[in-house]
Formats: sequence, C-alpha cells, structure tokens
Amino acid sequence: MSTSSSSRPPLWLGALALAAFAVQTDDFVIIGVLAAIASDTHVSEAAAGQLVTAYSLIYALMAPVWAVALARVPRGALLMWALAVFTAANFAVLAVDGYWPLMALRVVAALAAAVVLPTALAVAGRAAPADRKGRYLATVMTGLTGAILIGVPAGTWIGAAFGWRATFVFGGLLGAAALLLAARFLPRESRERAAGEAAPTPAELVRPMLNTAVAGVLAVTVLAVAGNLAFQTYISVLLSGIADVGPRLLAFLLVCAGLGGLAGTQAAGRLVDRFGALPTFFATGALFCAAMAALAGLWLVRPVPVALAAALLVAWSAAAWAIPPTLQALMLSRTGTEAATQAMAVHSASVYVGAAAGGAAGGAALSAGAGVLPVAAALSMGLALAVGALTSRGAVARTESR
Repeated sequence: MSTSSSSRPPLWLGALALAAFAVQTDDFVIIGVLAAIASDTHVSEAAAGQLVTAYSLIYALMAPVWAVALARVPRGALLMWALAVFTAANFAVLAVDGYWPLMALRVVAALAAAVVLPTALAVAGRAAPADRKGRYLATVMTGLTGAILIGVPAGTWIGAAFGWRATFVFGGLLGAAALLLAARFLPRESRERAAGEAAPTPAELVRPMLNTAVAGVLAVTVLAVAGNLAFQTYISVLLSGIADVGPRLLAFLLVCAGLGGLAGTQAAGRLVDRFGALPTFFATGALFCAAMAALAGLWLVRPVPVALAAALLVAWSAAAWAIPPTLQALMLSRTGTEAATQAMAVHSASVYVGAAAGGAAGGAALSAGAGVLPVAAALSMGLALAVGALTSRGAVARTESR
C-alpha cells in the first residue's frame, strides 16, 4: 500500500480534475463567443453576458442546497449522474433556437455543475491516502486553473472556427470524457454509502456565517470576485474597442492571460507563506486596481498597440488569480478546525455570488460604454480592500489576545 501511495496519481484522479476543468470552462467560455451569441439570438451583448450571470448565480444558490439534500447519495454515483446531466445540457444546445431556450439549458448545466465540483473534491479527499490528501485535492483544483489557461481559449477558438454552438459541444465532450473516465476508474467504495456517515444540517452549513470575522472574508470575496467578473465577462468588447481585437486574436490573448494567472496563483502561495494572507491580498488587490486604471486610460486614447493591451491583460490576470488563494488562506485562518469545512463550502458559494453580481454589474457598466468596465471593476475591488482593512482589525486583535 505504501508503495502505491508513492507512485503516480491514479487515473480516477485525472477524471476528477477533468470534471473540474469541464465545469469551469463551461462557466466562462461564453466570454469568447459573446458577440456571436448576441448576434444569432438577436439580443444585446449585455443580455448575452447574463448567460454567465445565470450560471454563476444558480451555482451559488444551489451548491449548499445540494450539499444537504444529496448528502446521503453515494458520492461516486452522484458525480456520474451530475456529469451525465451536465453533458446532455451542453449537447442539447444544438437542438434549441433563441435566447430563452439557451438560458434554460444554462440553468440545467449550472444545476449539475453545483453538484460536480464539490462532489469531485469530496471523492478525492475520501479516497486519497492519508499522507497525500492535500496533493489529491490540489490536483482536482488544477482543473479550474487549466480551464482558464486552456479550456476557455480553446472554446473561443472552436467558436470562431465552427460557430458558437460548437463551443458548447466542446463543453459536452469534456463532460462526456470525464464521465467515461469516472465510470471506468472511480474507486468502487466511492459509489457506496459510507457506514455511519451523517448528512450535514443546514445549521452546520450556516454556522460559519455567524462568525463576524468569517463574514468579513465572505463580503470581501463577493466584492473582489464581482469586480473581476464585471471586467472579465465583457473583456472581448473592451479589447475590441481598445485594440481592434477579433475572436482569433482574443483566443491568443486569453492564453497569455492564463499564463499570467498561473504565475499569479503560484506566486500568491509563496507570498502568503512569507508575508501572510492579508498583506498579500492588499498587494494583489492594489495591482488589480492599477491594471484597471491603466486599461481605462487606454480607452481614452484608443486605438493602441495590441502588445500594450496584452501586457496589462497579463498583469490583470496575475493579480486576479493571486487573490483567491489569499482569501482562502485568510478564511482558514479565521475559522476553527471544526468549522473549516463548512466555512470553505460557504466561501465557494460566495465566489459564485460575486461572479453573478459581477456579470450583472458589468452589463450595467457596458450600457454606459465599454470604457466604464475597468472603472467599475476597480471601484468594486477598492471597496473589497476597504472592507478587508476594516474587518481585519477585530480579527487581528482577537488573534493577538490568544
């Protein structure tokens, strides 16, 4: 057994990472085909962007509900059923016509995604050897970063080459591949209910919110994510106005941004370990605001060289992807061991609340002009920094008194 635990990761772990990759790609890939969807469904780009908003909002609302309602269902079986529904919702895009049928399918996909990612993490945590739990969970989480680095640019390119419906077929193929791998390699014990396992109660899920220090982190998370998604959801519109960026070039720029985000995530871990979560959050939040201010300035002097916009895009992505690890570390530092699991579950939901709010705020800003998008994003992040500073004082004082 010890020998196997030191060997390469099992194939079923790759299935879980692919599942995370699929649902994250499916959430944000619309960004790259926004204009095409708007044109074909005869709605504004702001309305098309609400497809992202709806997906994020449904996930945020339903993930805690599913955690309670489906807690007694074996996790492996639950994961495969959810992946099957997710896959079907994406393939069904080929059979619908119009904005509202497409919106309905986005809701169905989001309902399934709200089961897929938490369940994938639960399966990884349960089946991992005791000395490799962190690495197994981290492997699943790489699917999220990989979605931004590879999945969204690939979906954007596919949409540009074969039409926006092909982008959703791509999402369905990812879900189907994850489903097949899970069905073939997932440990048998994950498909059976563990003896004596108790389902979490609503009170256990809500309890972390009653801690004011934790509630502060949740508020900061919503504001920070909202600021980022207000910009990210409509990034294609802004780049088109600033540097005449088309779909194919946008795919390349998203790859560059993804590389910047990967570097930012890795740097954040080292900075948190060396300087602490709160100082790292303030530093990365300030970098985010600076990138937004610079992009707002470019809008005033447009058009500008693509290389200049690309450099700021990489800086934005590095800051944006550095922020989640710092907030997760901050959340864990403000919860006891008993409440950590529930707190992180609520924190995950707060990310999607912020994403939904950001999509709505971005749509409102876009109505006033694409140049307002980075301004709105910077204001939201600035408010997150202010709330973080205010709520940190009590937490620091309580920690020092121990």
